[in-house]
Amino acid sequence: MPNIKVYKMDGSEAGTIDLSEKVFGAEYNEALIHQAVVTRLANERQGTKSTLTRTEVRGGGKKPWRQKGTGNARQGSIRAPQWVKGGVVFAPKSRDFSKDMNRKAKAAALVSALSKKVADGELIVVDNLTVAEGKTREMAAFKKALKLEKTALVVMDSADEKVIYAARNLENLSTLPVAQISTYEVVVNEKIVLTKAAVEKIEEVYGN
Repeated sequence: MPNIKVYKMDGSEAGTIDLSEKVFGAEYNEALIHQAVVTRLANERQGTKSTLTRTEVRGGGKKPWRQKGTGNARQGSIRAPQWVKGGVVFAPKSRDFSKDMNRKAKAAALVSALSKKVADGELIVVDNLTVAEGKTREMAAFKKALKLEKTALVVMDSADEKVIYAARNLENLSTLPVAQISTYEVVVNEKIVLTKAAVEKIEEVYGN
């Protein structure tokens, strides 16, 4: 069973916490994590690009000149691809890039990603996370105290508007309620900061 330190907002230690072996001590599955990340990125693609082929461009029904005798190359339509305002060869069309991943595989990928963070010492647990005024300086002090120098994700048990507002102008620091955590967010951030309440909710959902 993984055991890690718990910190206060000022960076001082506040004891330790035993983490669930099922959630934070799972085997690393790189293929499953990759699938989850690719699925997330694919589902964010809009796929709305679209250009016109020669059959869709307006006009060009009449042959521009007769087949022989003009000295020009033979042409069948002024909307052929080699003409200005002509159709596009192999024109890109709107398509659906979305992928699907079953619920159990998605959960297993998240558990594997979290376990990797614990194993690498990149997961931090804080006993509580509150900001009195919702000011940027409060979260800046928190970031400095926990030495969050590179990208970091702070996961709360619920959406605290003051914390969100205080952190939104800080570079490389993002916040998220635990209900919205996913494998992608865990992977793209170097450090993951969880409140004790968020840990309990994660273990409640994924520990069974």
